[in-house]
Amino acid sequence: MSADSVAIDGRSPKSWFDEAKLGVFVHWGLYSVPAWAPLGPDLQTLLHDEGPREMLRRMPYAEWYMNTMAIPGSPTRAHHVATRGADFAYDDFRPAFDEGSAEADLDAIAGLAADAGAGYLVLTSKHSDGFALWPTAQKHPRKGDWHARRDLVGGLADAVRASGLRMGLYYCAGYDWSYVGHPMRRGADLLLGIPTTRDYERFAAAQVRELVDRYAPDVLWGDVAWPVGDEIDALVAHYRAKVPDGLVNDRFAVIPGLDGRPRRALLRVAGRAVEALWSRLPSERRRLVFPPSPLADFTTPEYRVPDILPEGKWELARGIGHSFGANLAEGPGEILAGDALVRLFCEVVAGGGNLLVGVGPDAHGRVSGAQAAPLRELGAWLRRNAAAIRGSRPWTVSGGRTAEGGRWAATVTAGVVHLLLLDPPARGDVVVRGLSSERVVAAHHLGLDRRLAVRAAEGDLVVSLPDARPAEAVEVVRLEGEPRPR
Repeated sequence: MSADSVAIDGRSPKSWFDEAKLGVFVHWGLYSVPAWAPLGPDLQTLLHDEGPREMLRRMPYAEWYMNTMAIPGSPTRAHHVATRGADFAYDDFRPAFDEGSAEADLDAIAGLAADAGAGYLVLTSKHSDGFALWPTAQKHPRKGDWHARRDLVGGLADAVRASGLRMGLYYCAGYDWSYVGHPMRRGADLLLGIPTTRDYERFAAAQVRELVDRYAPDVLWGDVAWPVGDEIDALVAHYRAKVPDGLVNDRFAVIPGLDGRPRRALLRVAGRAVEALWSRLPSERRRLVFPPSPLADFTTPEYRVPDILPEGKWELARGIGHSFGANLAEGPGEILAGDALVRLFCEVVAGGGNLLVGVGPDAHGRVSGAQAAPLRELGAWLRRNAAAIRGSRPWTVSGGRTAEGGRWAATVTAGVVHLLLLDPPARGDVVVRGLSSERVVAAHHLGLDRRLAVRAAEGDLVVSLPDARPAEAVEVVRLEGEPRPR
């Protein structure tokens, strides 16, 4: 990937976004009251190995509680009946959420993002349950005043910007279970669950326009797709006029052919055929992907770094655990440890991407210590190694392997190449396969602030690391001279 990366349609990504490198994704809503999803593999692994029907039944995203609790035989349905009772509706979580969020410390959420070293925060202004986190003036077509009592969007935006960060807003127009009314149970429902009526598209467009006019989000982060209709082009044009340096992600595509009974029947038949043949599909086809939007400034792979890095600007979105929303069932086995988060972040940045890492506050707006600790560890690492990240661009090659079997990545800042040892050896020299020693004259260890000796081994670069040094998830070595790949 070139150091001068461009957006997927040829536009240059806004400089602030490219410089930020890290965002914090906050999923907060009525689902934060039950805060539960079944344990198991992450969504991409579950979909790949078990198929779309089983993914929907055992959905690991707690923010999908409204849909999953309505699927007969699902673990979430069993949990809901056991803990709340069969007659407890999803809407009945609203009083507990309003009561808890009324006293939420929004400065603490913004402070966590700042501690992590993030450049921006993205809040779920409306997730797939249709419940808005601001006092919208738009009446929901099925639910009326379906929104939080407190203006959580405005309050958190003020706190985030006071902390020196940019504020982004997520809005899911692709699904709204409070409008559609029936659960998504089969693979075809991933398309058939998208609203296709003009009244819903007008409602969604009015809500997004309201968000833009009231809060001027620095990122407009859509999810799944845009309802069938023609509002989205004018809406994005309005956003770009209102927020000239704002960005739009790639999940605002309009998918043709979803309306009309014959087409929907055909999609159901095709969906069942795909489910039946799922295990025979090529491995790379058994992944969660989103239809691309021509309006996008960046792409958003989810939970998995792409095998082939995107040509333009991209952002990896994933929760700190297997869920974006709070999941009280998750323990250490599901939550990324700090060192793993640091390594993932470095891999993404070296590949030209941003990392958008998700946390799920509870109904009172509290992020658990288990979720917060890895983010703070990443922030501490960033402060020690900022020179390799802040203002960096991908190098000529994004990475490779050492002779010892470890991974390495590389970034370049103002012509200076930084070697990121993702799996640093415990002691001794490290042989960096694929990196020529010819024009490297010396090296400097950022964490130790110490000059290191370099030499060649069959043309590869060898860096002499001191045996006595603090444990670091990723060690950063500044290369002096003119490093070149072999």
